[in-house]
Amino acid sequence: MGLVNRIVQSFEVTHEPNLTIAQQLVANDDLLPVEPAKRTWRAYNYIAFWTADTFNINMWMIVSSMIQLGMSWWQAWICVWLGYGIAAPFLVLNARPGAIFHVMFPIVNRTSFGMFGSLWCVFNRAAMACIWYGVQASIGGSCVLVMLRAMWPSIYDLANSMPASSGTNTRDYLCFFLFWLISLPIIWFPVHKVRHFFLVTPILMPIASITFLIWCIVKAHGIGPIIHQPSTLHGSKLGWAMVVSSMSCISNEVTLVTNAPDFASRARTPSAALHSQLFAIPLSAAFVSLIGILVSSSSQAIYGTAIWSPIDLLGNFLNDNPSKATRFGVWFISASFMLAQVTTNICANSVSAGCDLTALFPRFINIRRGGYIAATVGLAMCPWNLLKNSDEFTSYLSAYSVFLSSIAGVMVTEYYFVRKGHYNVGDLYNTERGSWYWYTYGINFRAYTAYISGILINVVGFAGATGRTVPLAATRIYELSFFTGFGVSAIVYWTLNRVFPVIGAADTFEEIDVSGYELTARGLRDVEEVDMDTKDGGSDHSADKELAERKSAPNAGKKMMS
Repeated sequence: MGLVNRIVQSFEVTHEPNLTIAQQLVANDDLLPVEPAKRTWRAYNYIAFWTADTFNINMWMIVSSMIQLGMSWWQAWICVWLGYGIAAPFLVLNARPGAIFHVMFPIVNRTSFGMFGSLWCVFNRAAMACIWYGVQASIGGSCVLVMLRAMWPSIYDLANSMPASSGTNTRDYLCFFLFWLISLPIIWFPVHKVRHFFLVTPILMPIASITFLIWCIVKAHGIGPIIHQPSTLHGSKLGWAMVVSSMSCISNEVTLVTNAPDFASRARTPSAALHSQLFAIPLSAAFVSLIGILVSSSSQAIYGTAIWSPIDLLGNFLNDNPSKATRFGVWFISASFMLAQVTTNICANSVSAGCDLTALFPRFINIRRGGYIAATVGLAMCPWNLLKNSDEFTSYLSAYSVFLSSIAGVMVTEYYFVRKGHYNVGDLYNTERGSWYWYTYGINFRAYTAYISGILINVVGFAGATGRTVPLAATRIYELSFFTGFGVSAIVYWTLNRVFPVIGAADTFEEIDVSGYELTARGLRDVEEVDMDTKDGGSDHSADKELAERKSAPNAGKKMMS
């Protein structure tokens, strides 16, 4: 048994000594509130983060389905503004507790769903992140293919040695695997340091995309016909098409709305994660989608049909013995898209999966290990098979957005309307009965009742989306699934908390940690630094005053592990 214990311990991550089994289920160093030295994200880091996240191939092509529905280009572009403009405030609302108390999504989720009830929500988000990691890596592989083809055209005719049952071929799998390898070193960096990598894409991609646009306009001798194409939809059909398209944009963002505290927890000040994200999200999405519209319009003038995928369009440029200048231009733009895909995968999927898997298995997994697990799952799941039927994959994503919007509805209501900003950070790691977030054996059944209610209202409409005949009203409700899921879960959760009040429910809104964790659980170290980071500046006298107030607060001085 001694040998077995030593082997098991060799796989454990860093944590405080002498913890009980229950305590090892809820905490490790990465799950604790972020230390002041690691709160390094400023406003410009969040702007760079969202610019990097939106400069990807999916965003470039997002209006293609809208125009195919019959909308004009400007109507489709308005939908992008609406969708991401609406999603941004919800994301900022859910990010707030992370920015204030410096805890990640799995820990924020404990406040509403309970110490162990949160595990299902965290698993849902982790599964989504792992799947998206594989999908984005598969798309990134297509960028690598165009890069290599620009340098060595013969790779396009690489002999296939893989069976048909694999769903791919040697050439495509090689490019996918190369992209997958390129991404691995970035996962190694901790979240407070990876922010430097996100500064590269916002510089490189605007240069590459504008160069691409000018190149296409010159080749097409104009902007192309899509810009002059009128809408074929009118009246209520146009209205609902715009609603559905705007909701599609929101669904694309709902995963990041849910786990917004992950990056907000690294904010140097709470305000750094507020205005920067509120404006950067819709602005960057609108810019990228507009470039995509103009380039695709030009491609129709060149080839007679609109090519929405920038990688496919670049591949066409390599046909018919291109010049060296053309090959270099294609290589530079495709390399930029490849780097953008790496950035998107890290910021939207790798870090999120790492945080979530850490909460599921805190004894053995930290954020870094979780990121590599997500990469392994992304490799093993053969993501190219998911992309073969885009309609089924889109239906799956829409269904999952219902689950996540219901989770977000509960979380936002808990913070703003139930406990109204009051946190007991010490109890976020406390598995004893009577602690704030223990509820009933670690599960808050109010939250689960609300969560299921938010899902049920969309079930009939989802059945209609899979091809079954359902009433029109159910279809309309499902088309508004983010609002219906979020709204119903929020209302039900608030109502249940009025009928069955929880410990710590507050009458007035005040963002305060009643446990005094920041100043007591870490042994009162760096009091001045903590005060400067959390209160945007202040004197030693203010730190002393805050310490005195927190010591006199309920449960003050409670250790992280009771």
